[in-house]
Amino acid sequence: MKSTATTSYLTRASRLLRLVCHIALGIFIVATRYPRLAQAERAVVTRRWSGHLLKILGISVRVEGVNPGFYPPNTLLVANHVSWLDIFVLSSCTVSRFVAKREIRSWPLIGWVVNAGGTLFIDRSNRRDASRVNQLLADALGKGSCMAVFPEATTSEGTGILPFKASLFEAALPSRSTVQPVSMRYQLPDGSLTTAPAYAGDTTFWQSIKRILAQPAMEVALTYGQPLKAGEGELTTRFALSERAFREVSLGLKLPLPDKPDTAAKTSVDPQAEVQ
Repeated sequence: MKSTATTSYLTRASRLLRLVCHIALGIFIVATRYPRLAQAERAVVTRRWSGHLLKILGISVRVEGVNPGFYPPNTLLVANHVSWLDIFVLSSCTVSRFVAKREIRSWPLIGWVVNAGGTLFIDRSNRRDASRVNQLLADALGKGSCMAVFPEATTSEGTGILPFKASLFEAALPSRSTVQPVSMRYQLPDGSLTTAPAYAGDTTFWQSIKRILAQPAMEVALTYGQPLKAGEGELTTRFALSERAFREVSLGLKLPLPDKPDTAAKTSVDPQAEVQ
């Protein structure tokens, strides 16, 4: 859905200038202070910086469900993926390190910031790369880190949810990590869905920013679903974890549930498709 109200060109220019300055500040902090900080201190800086970025863009976050904490140890956050903003929305509430597609590394400024913040990048065009990232992810979880993945493996318009890829859920099993489903719904102040922040299809990074700058105000309904304990009960495989997480995220987005989520579908064009 689209809003007919837009900001003035002066407001957009002001937001853009403040955004560039804020990103420059982030680069300065990461290049100078960040390497000397303990993980808890980094989490404080990251949450504060992410929250201020959203404020500059006129975006507020409304939390539903139980936040697992500031930097919950041995926790894998799994969320639907709509926009480049998703990273900062999550970090404004629960700080984590991310697994993101390799292309983000080349994004102007943002790519450098998230890379310096400890993001693990995966090559979605190379199926073997999932094994490498899975090992790094499992090691990080085992050492007490909070990590985050987008199991749809790509962005969507935010009007629905794509099937989850189960591969990265494997990393949660060795250390019996907590898998925390999270859903993000971008909406207008009246509660209606907006696709303005979407970074999907042929949308360029600049087009996405322009649409966001033009919105007078937006809200993100950030919903924490039921935590899942890897390795317990029926959650002993990556497929079981993926299906339960898909269900929780769908519930958070208030979407109808299919009889069985297609989290392991194989297609000829998807090298990351699961093989059971």
